[in-house]
Amino acid sequence: QVQLVESGGGLVQAGGSLRLSCAASGRTFSNYRMGWFRQAPGKEREFVAAVSSSGGSTYYAASVKGRFTISRDNAKNTVYLQMNSLKPEDTAVYYCAADPPPQSYHYYSAQSYDYWGQGTQVTVSS
Repeated sequence: QVQLVESGGGLVQAGGSLRLSCAASGRTFSNYRMGWFRQAPGKEREFVAAVSSSGGSTYYAASVKGRFTISRDNAKNTVYLQMNSLKPEDTAVYYCAADPPPQSYHYYSAQSYDYWGQGTQVTVSS
């Protein structure tokens, strides 16, 4: 079992930056692949980014590649999402998720993740 708590959301102007954090409980954090997803009003939840358990591999949605960076600190049981050059279309509730081992190839699928945080709102004004 792992519990996830996101923080760092807020209101920012287009072109600005935010850093989201996700603090995880439990001693096995370093075994989990971690992901960020987002859901805008009236839309389905979509994959944003993922990082392997060691932090050595990262994956991004095409819409955020080059602007967002996912990272993790296993000593602090925390995963981060640095978001730069934000656009109004990035407005959504952002969720942190944990995928326990054994992990499949489908890092982009919400169904691969067993544990979810409560979400944090990110609003980008134009």
